[in-house]
Amino acid sequence: MSVASEWLDAVKWDAHGLVPAIAQDAATGEILMVAWMNREALAETARTLRGVYFSRSRNRLWRKGEESGHVQNVSEIRLDCDNDVVLLKIEQVGGIACHTGRRSCFFQKYTPTEQGGAWVTTEPVLKNPDEIYK
Repeated sequence: MSVASEWLDAVKWDAHGLVPAIAQDAATGEILMVAWMNREALAETARTLRGVYFSRSRNRLWRKGEESGHVQNVSEIRLDCDNDVVLLKIEQVGGIACHTGRRSCFFQKYTPTEQGGAWVTTEPVLKNPDEIYK
């Protein structure tokens, strides 16, 4: 084990070589999104201080903002107590983290109803996704 990769070896990667990663606004503490990282994505994130993830649907690295311009500048990388979740404290450039054009991916809030409950949209679309992704 090389000293250069020792910190990556401490991460408990799942059976697919992935770990969940939470992107949190460094200034407000708001959780903006959750994605997956493989070893290469985490290493590149640490090296460049830009959010890089692994897209399971495309089976490749996904550099946040590569199409939209909404990059994530990373100020801190943390690992949870079980070594199986990464937390990125970030500045979300452009203020949009979600592919739906909203600030956060967590724009739906559970609201109890007489029928049992419903998901209510709590955040507006800041920019039409068709204008973001060409």
